[in-house]
Amino acid sequence: MSLPKGSDFVPPWPLRSGHVQTMLSSSGVRRRLLPKRAHKVQENAHEVLIDVGQGDRLSGRYTAQTTGAESRGLAILFHGWEGSVDSTYVLQTGSRLLEDGWDVFRLNFRDHGDSHGLNEALFHSCRIDEVVIALGEISRMFPSRAVGIAGFSLGGNFALRAAMMAPSQDIAIDYVMAVCPIIDPSEGLFSLESSAPWFYRTYFMQKWRRSLRMKQQAFPQQTYFELDELNQNMRDLTRSLVLRHTDFGSLEAYLDGYSVAGDRLMGLHVPATILTSRDDPVIPVAAFDQLRLPPNVELDITKYGGHCGFIRDFSMTSFTDDYIAARFDAIRR
Repeated sequence: MSLPKGSDFVPPWPLRSGHVQTMLSSSGVRRRLLPKRAHKVQENAHEVLIDVGQGDRLSGRYTAQTTGAESRGLAILFHGWEGSVDSTYVLQTGSRLLEDGWDVFRLNFRDHGDSHGLNEALFHSCRIDEVVIALGEISRMFPSRAVGIAGFSLGGNFALRAAMMAPSQDIAIDYVMAVCPIIDPSEGLFSLESSAPWFYRTYFMQKWRRSLRMKQQAFPQQTYFELDELNQNMRDLTRSLVLRHTDFGSLEAYLDGYSVAGDRLMGLHVPATILTSRDDPVIPVAAFDQLRLPPNVELDITKYGGHCGFIRDFSMTSFTDDYIAARFDAIRR
């Protein structure tokens, strides 16, 4: 049985705009229009706190499949920046995998979802070690025949890096899927500022500022930022927080710290797929064209889809549901 390809995705003409796809992907309109089955993974989900060392914890939700057959394995899902375990794309993917007989674990990164009060130190995108530790703990708590990871946007970047590091920590990962992952953070950050329409910057900055205020409220004894820093643009606010809360010494060193550009994924030995679109207005496709990848990594670039959209039709369901499910299911064939 052949697997679906990105070239199979041809939405009706009103949905062929990358901007329309991107805006609809996280919109409240889409959430309301999605069929009830897209929220199935929230039913009977158990909250789990994961000890990642030094008193820090990450939160997540675990849902066991109920098909009546033996579980296919464990699917671990990573949301994007300022998303959460309840982001629309996470729920939809998780619900689809649940239908196919996968147990599903949705992980919140530090300071995402409702987890701002769990840890005093601030989230940043180079906190990969705690995510790898979480993978090991999740695998230990919910042992399974197979483990697959799917991540979206920044979560896709985390998924690829975690899969590279997992073997050295004796964590068995059978497959990794990255949808529209951040490849070159410096290029992506500059793209949002210089070439992406203003409403993307406004959207991300509003969510980020809200998250930072929630963090400050959770730990009022700390000074995470000065009030005037919140009025800075994305690049300058990132620089301020990097210099205040990390040891990187510069914005450039920090961005390079979570880059997977060029040949950095040559060390990825887990079977993997990277799916993105040429009309993604958030993450420039040029970085994908310049990747050097090992034979076990599949790169699939669609013509349409926007950023983590891939909305099939006016049912608001996503092409990625079947795409991801087919590749996860192939693990167990």
